[in-house]
Amino acid sequence: MKQHWKPGTMIYPAPAVLVSCGTADTSNFLTVAWTGTVCTNPAMCSISIRPERYSHSLIMETMEFTINLTTEAMARATDLAGVKSGRDGDKWKLTGLTPAPGVNVGCPMIEQSPLSIECRVTEVLRLGSHDMMIGRVMGVIADERYIDADTGKFNLERAGLIAYSHGAYYSIGEKIGHFGWSVKKK
Repeated sequence: MKQHWKPGTMIYPAPAVLVSCGTADTSNFLTVAWTGTVCTNPAMCSISIRPERYSHSLIMETMEFTINLTTEAMARATDLAGVKSGRDGDKWKLTGLTPAPGVNVGCPMIEQSPLSIECRVTEVLRLGSHDMMIGRVMGVIADERYIDADTGKFNLERAGLIAYSHGAYYSIGEKIGHFGWSVKKK
């Protein structure tokens, strides 16, 4: 038997990413679970942020942001970045994370992140409690520690990524299959 609940957002697990924004002089980052891929060609991603968040205004000023994937080693900093506001202090110092200059955008990326996706905002959809910012991917920066020297394959699964599910953070578990394995000939 199943219960019927009022409408809500219960799509879990969700990625737990850190979105960095601003400029070299004034930067910040915040935790975002409402993020995703929206288009392959051109490559585009989205983030949804409440307008009252400090980072919202920084993104609206520059029209750029960087999505930084998070790891088990970054879990405490990821949570802290979601409960503390950049208005009240320097999150870089508070979390111990390191800003690195952007390559294709003016906002920093997070040095400790295994993968950073630099985006330029193409559209802002005002939806209600959150604004969805759609960004065109300007570049992807991958940590060389996860690139196999022999094959050139990016092994992101070795990074220890985390996800967010209904109020809690989880490490991503073991591989149970790969794309297309259900139809692969034996």
